[in-house]
Amino acid sequence: MATVIQADESQESRTTPPPARTGRADRVRHPAALIRLVAGVCWILLVLLLAGYARSSVFGLDSDVARGVDLLPWPPAKLTAALCGTALLTVPLGFAVDRVLRGDGRRVADAVLAAVLAYGLTLGLDLLAGDLTTLTHPLPAGLGRTDPVYGHFAPVLAFMTALGTAGRRRWRTALAVTLTLSGLSGLVTGYATPLSLLLALLLGWTTAHAARYAVGEPVASPAEGQIATALAGTGVRPDAVLTLGTGRYLVTQHGGGPDLDVHLLDRYAQASGLLGHLWLALRLRTAPRPLGLRPLRAGLEHQTLLGHAASAAGARTRLPVAVVELGPDAALVAYRRLDARPFAELFAELPEPPEPPGEGLPDGPTDGPTDAELRDAWQQLALLQRRRIAHRSLSPNTVLLDAEGRVHLVGLARGEIAASELLLRLDVAGLLAVLAVHAGPERAVRAAIEVLGPGPVGTALPLLQPIALARDTRAALARHRSLAADLRAEVQRRMPQAPAEPVRLERLRPRVLLTVVAGIAAGYALLQFLFSLDTNPVNLVTGADPLWLAGAAFWAAASYPVATFAFSGFVPEKLSFRSTLAAQTAGSFVKVASPGGVGGLALNTRYLQCAGIPTAQAMSSIGVSQLFGLVLHMLQLAVFSALVGVNGAEFGSGSSPLPKGWVLGLAGAVGAVAAVSVAAVPRLRRRAQTLLRPLRAEVLPRLLDLAQHPGKLAGGVAGQLMVSMCFVLCLYCCTRAVGQYPGFNAVAVGFLAGNAAGNVVPTPGGVGGVEGLMSFMLATTGHIDNAGALAAVMLFRILTFMLPVLPGWAAFAWLQRRRAI
Repeated sequence: MATVIQADESQESRTTPPPARTGRADRVRHPAALIRLVAGVCWILLVLLLAGYARSSVFGLDSDVARGVDLLPWPPAKLTAALCGTALLTVPLGFAVDRVLRGDGRRVADAVLAAVLAYGLTLGLDLLAGDLTTLTHPLPAGLGRTDPVYGHFAPVLAFMTALGTAGRRRWRTALAVTLTLSGLSGLVTGYATPLSLLLALLLGWTTAHAARYAVGEPVASPAEGQIATALAGTGVRPDAVLTLGTGRYLVTQHGGGPDLDVHLLDRYAQASGLLGHLWLALRLRTAPRPLGLRPLRAGLEHQTLLGHAASAAGARTRLPVAVVELGPDAALVAYRRLDARPFAELFAELPEPPEPPGEGLPDGPTDGPTDAELRDAWQQLALLQRRRIAHRSLSPNTVLLDAEGRVHLVGLARGEIAASELLLRLDVAGLLAVLAVHAGPERAVRAAIEVLGPGPVGTALPLLQPIALARDTRAALARHRSLAADLRAEVQRRMPQAPAEPVRLERLRPRVLLTVVAGIAAGYALLQFLFSLDTNPVNLVTGADPLWLAGAAFWAAASYPVATFAFSGFVPEKLSFRSTLAAQTAGSFVKVASPGGVGGLALNTRYLQCAGIPTAQAMSSIGVSQLFGLVLHMLQLAVFSALVGVNGAEFGSGSSPLPKGWVLGLAGAVGAVAAVSVAAVPRLRRRAQTLLRPLRAEVLPRLLDLAQHPGKLAGGVAGQLMVSMCFVLCLYCCTRAVGQYPGFNAVAVGFLAGNAAGNVVPTPGGVGGVEGLMSFMLATTGHIDNAGALAAVMLFRILTFMLPVLPGWAAFAWLQRRRAI
């Protein structure tokens, strides 16, 4: 009978053991080194910024240190400097000899590489930062200035960090004392500044982690004799050690003792899949902490504690019998061996016709677990939940079945003790998905209700989300697209009263991340564009007339409550004014990262859905609002264009840049011919009917509903008109604030044309198109110079596009907390 040893909890379990010592790299790039590298670079940049911009503070710190140094006797300081310089070279040399004698020559070579890189970067930074006088001061002899990066600090620290001092307390203490005394001696003798010392330490530490990630850290598998010797010191009596695969061993004992599954926990195991776990922790609110970010001893203690707690609860799992460290970077965990195999090997993912029964455990997939085995799996989970132990990694590879038909739950390394109710519900959802994959939704849900009762199963329904499940379970569900929906439907069928709305578990979705990045890029581009102008935003605000600027700010702020009335007027249902006002304010934040008015439309639709309005009716209300808005906008543009073009009064040249009468007539004729053609050609007519079907089926019935509330409809229309007037008044006040005197009608035409461009240009908030067209129209129709028109438009965009982003974000977060969007 074949037996598979379960893989270490820090990795995903494998279905069959690979050949001995295969699949393991000689070196491993630990993502933690990359994280430390990025952090170190950020700190170096921060020190350089401090040296470049906080000159007074840095010079004051250097002066205070110099005054303190003058109080120290000079001859002992020189003697201390000489001794510290000698110790600074002796400590790394002695540590290197110690590591070579212990057979760690590869790490010594890596450390030498890191020291050379640190020395080269030190010289490069001395050349690049030589002009930053805050990093240096005159030499005591008066011949030049000190170096921006002090002495040999960086190479020494890079060498020791790359070589690794974890678990070697004496060498760490020696290094800390040597660096401290050497730094003090540099300050005393005048050859260092506080920032040059800090910069040297950061440069050495960062370079060490850069080298460790670039070339990888050497990983050596312990010999079988080492494993036997280490386990013998814990009371185990090893007879033979057999390598099963990557970091996995089978140990037999003298005298017929139980066989042991031994797993190696080292740098390779900690680094395996760490980036994926970090991304999951960033996205998921309930994601377990990645094992690779825990110290080795903390991981060992947590893993052992979970195993003993689960065994004490009465659940069948692997019981740790021995834990032993092989060094600062490796340890062994020995478990009592289980003659069991995971569900992923024993059963097909979907029920298949039964095969003739065999003896013991079959060699391939069978027709699925029996009802007794399903109930036993739920009983094991119930025992864990009774002690509030969360498994957190339930998958087809962590649910095992032995030859006697008993279920074992293994892989508890990521679990938690005294778990919250949410984590316990996640376990129920995880086991539901695992059993549904192999036994079908109906049998899985029925067994769960028989053991746990309807309450826990119903509360797990909102958590049946792929993001909340283990990786193997997600992969199995992805291979059967309808299985997840069938499972949710089965739970709802048995418990109609169970809440079906999914609980939001993601703190950061990929599309949100892309939206934030796009918004930051758009905002940065806008700021670069604004500050590249002669009239940058700071000068615009500080140089504007305060009374007209206050008027512009008032009308910009008034547009939000007016927009609230306009939006509510096209929704027959009653809406909360406060929440609707917050939704309109949040639109200022959303439009920063979305082209045209797409973000606002999606936000308003979601707001209406969360307000209890069905999706079809919510979208119909938005459609009616947009339809009225388009018609009213075109009418306003036509009216103000006509007012502007009367006798060319506001052009000065007597000619209008707007279309002439014959042009408008020609456009109308072309439109009429196109409409007749569409009506006459059957294919075009069918296409037009298809395009207009949503308007006829959704928007027109909603419009008829609004006709039953003429007061609300009138308020919506008036609100649409007033919103445009608020922005026109804001732009007019901006033109007066920068010293320009255009006519009101010309300002209205400039805004209406620019706003139309903002809804067409595919950039966040219409950046570029709005400013260009609005300033052109304002200069042309308002008889003002281009610079003045651009200044007025930029001030208008600051008040209506840039400044509202922060209150818009606050309103967006408030609506999210209230689950209103």
